[in-house]
Amino acid sequence: MTVVQVAKSKPSNTTSCADDDGHLRPDGQDQYTISEVAAFTGLSAHTLRWYERIGLMPHVDRSHTGQRRFTNRDLDWLAFVGKLRLTGMPVADMVRYAELVRSGHHTFPDRQALLESTRLDVLQRIAELQDALTVLDFKISTYACSTVQDPAPRTPAVRHPAAQERTGA
Repeated sequence: MTVVQVAKSKPSNTTSCADDDGHLRPDGQDQYTISEVAAFTGLSAHTLRWYERIGLMPHVDRSHTGQRRFTNRDLDWLAFVGKLRLTGMPVADMVRYAELVRSGHHTFPDRQALLESTRLDVLQRIAELQDALTVLDFKISTYACSTVQDPAPRTPAVRHPAAQERTGA
């Protein structure tokens, strides 16, 4: 399947809205401190405060003493932001997405376009990494065969054309 075919296909790993979220506490009892959220997500307290400051994590509730109190919904949002970070989406685009979410349902087309653009970027990166993996696998198998037959270094007689073009080896 080519990148274009995959890009035109529907995302395959979608889950239903009714999936179990695996929260630490049930809704209604979900008051987490910043240190608990940091421990749960692996993000630092500094990062969580920064997310709030730039508008990526807006409207975090506060206790009567001013301490941040995160909810399960906040944890879900942070998990999603973590996935966006893994895609390589720029922070500015993540903030834009957050603004669109806050603006309401009428922004669905804009949100969808932003996510589809990111998805295409991810598919392109996957294709590039798959190509790199193919070259690495070829080189590894070349060295494995060379080691078994002759421990002395030598240039392989048969070369993978893709490896030859990209590496000159």
